[in-house]
Amino acid sequence: MQFKHPELLYALFLLLIPIIVHLFQLRKFQKEAFTNVAFLKKVSLQTRKSAQIKKWLTLLTRMGILAAIVIAFAQPFTSKTKTFNTKSETVIYLDNSFSMQVKGAKGELLKRAVSDIISTIPDDETISLITNDNSFRNTTIKAITNDLLQLNYSTNQLPYEAALLKSKKYFSKNSNTIKNVVFISDFQQKDTNFKAGNDKNTTLNLVQLKPVNKNNVSIDSLYISKRTSSNIELTVNLKNNGSNLNNLPVSLYNNGNLLTKSSVKITDKATAVFTLPANESIDGKVSIDDVNLQFDNTLYFNINNNSQINVLAINETSDAFLKSIYTANEFSYKSTAFNQLNYSDITSQNLIILNELNQIPSSLTTALKSFTTNGGVLIVIPSENIDIQDYNNILLNYNFNPFSALSKTEKRLTTINYSHPLYSDGVFEKQISNFQYPKIKSYYPQNLANASAVLQFEDGKPFLSENNNAFVFTSALNRKNSSFQDINLIVPTFYNISKRSLQLSNLYYTIGKENTYDVVTDLQQDAVLTLVNDNANVIPQQQYFNNKVAITTSETPEKAGIYNIKNKSEIIENVSYNYNRNESSLVYQNFSNLDNVTVSNSISEVFNTIKKDNKVNALWKWFVILALILLVFEMLILKYFK
Repeated sequence: MQFKHPELLYALFLLLIPIIVHLFQLRKFQKEAFTNVAFLKKVSLQTRKSAQIKKWLTLLTRMGILAAIVIAFAQPFTSKTKTFNTKSETVIYLDNSFSMQVKGAKGELLKRAVSDIISTIPDDETISLITNDNSFRNTTIKAITNDLLQLNYSTNQLPYEAALLKSKKYFSKNSNTIKNVVFISDFQQKDTNFKAGNDKNTTLNLVQLKPVNKNNVSIDSLYISKRTSSNIELTVNLKNNGSNLNNLPVSLYNNGNLLTKSSVKITDKATAVFTLPANESIDGKVSIDDVNLQFDNTLYFNINNNSQINVLAINETSDAFLKSIYTANEFSYKSTAFNQLNYSDITSQNLIILNELNQIPSSLTTALKSFTTNGGVLIVIPSENIDIQDYNNILLNYNFNPFSALSKTEKRLTTINYSHPLYSDGVFEKQISNFQYPKIKSYYPQNLANASAVLQFEDGKPFLSENNNAFVFTSALNRKNSSFQDINLIVPTFYNISKRSLQLSNLYYTIGKENTYDVVTDLQQDAVLTLVNDNANVIPQQQYFNNKVAITTSETPEKAGIYNIKNKSEIIENVSYNYNRNESSLVYQNFSNLDNVTVSNSISEVFNTIKKDNKVNALWKWFVILALILLVFEMLILKYFK
């Protein structure tokens, strides 16, 4: 029991007054002579005992009345809180990620959660509510009912720790309020388990909504597995989280029209293979029939008639190995002798290769620096008879260390930087220990400094390094000086460098991840590219260069689908975006060992508990009633006790 005005309890010391009066009350008795003394003495004893009991009862009753009145004025109450009339603050995190699409006992988890919130919380109660992509601060259910009923699924779920931290920021700084956080989610198993922390000022209530069926089949990914002059082989990867299926239909559409249909048997994983015509633009969609989660039943993709990458080789030696790499189906390869170079060709290129030039005049250095600043990529291959000052001037422009004088010591190329972007994406299945090391007869010693090593000699000196859109070899690559042309590594090296110069769009991109690709187009001043489909019109982050626009997206667009990349009304090409498949696996966290939190599977139960915990039971009226009862008891004693 607690008191609103505990200072009034000091008035209980007033109870000492009737006690003192009772103990020190002095009465004088007058003696009378009677003939029958024995009889009088007996009557006197009986009267004295009765009077004494009556006095004690009256004293105790009056003390009880006074004590009850004092306690009633102190306003006693019972509550789980420490303060009378303590205000309560409630912040609700409502998970509206795609995994909340699954059906529980009473329908989709998210829709049922919204219904329970609206029906459980009083219309006029002040709360704050956050979702993965929206927030409502210090509002009421009545004010946000329409917003909740129209709540859409979010493409990106907040990490649990981030959601908890964000929820706590919505509390006031008043330390005397009761702070309740209510987490409503299915609590899918993530990379790390949910951590409640140890905040004594906040009560954390978890509402774990559970599905009735944990089976789910999803389209995980797709890729081009084979390409011929006439056909493309498209492989679709499927994942199953549940019981085995013997006959799962998989449909392939182009521009909304059904092209073909297949059926697969799936346990954990399966693939479906489709054949498409080559050299034909495809606005594709692959779909399956699955009654549980819906967001991962469709995967959009595009096969565009991609623009070719423009490659210019400036030569003073044979470029036969470059011609074999940069073939006509993907590249527009142009070769020119150094003494016949037309400088106006530089600005229209994506990749320029200086193939064993003896000299690099300052005019070419200036033109190349402008070219790389505008998004182009440069490859420098020195000859064995360079003007070292010319080369060091261009190296200085790209923040490389200078070349030293030519060393004719034979070296072996022994170190591959597997983590470099040139080799990190599927070039090697694993790191190679028995690599056929190429030999270099002469090279220009150089320190790495600010550059990133791609390939290195056995002594750690760079053979190929990269910095500021420039790739620099330290040795001539002709067969007299090097065996580098004779190993398989040369093809992915030059091929992937060219892909860095113009990042053509992939089959599809994932919403929520950072995606970057280039669009070949010429923009007028102040013009921008837009991503457009039936549901959205998005202006992505973009940067314009001489002959291309680099587009970067992450959280936009918000909806999966095929989007036209438009320059005003002109459609340049199409690009596809799909939802992240992270939430396709219906595996959930176990909170049996979690301390300092309340875990439930019912929203109404949690809010009823919060209401009960915050309820204050005022007891002053009971003490007033007690005082009245004691007063009546005293009157009965005085009147009827003889």
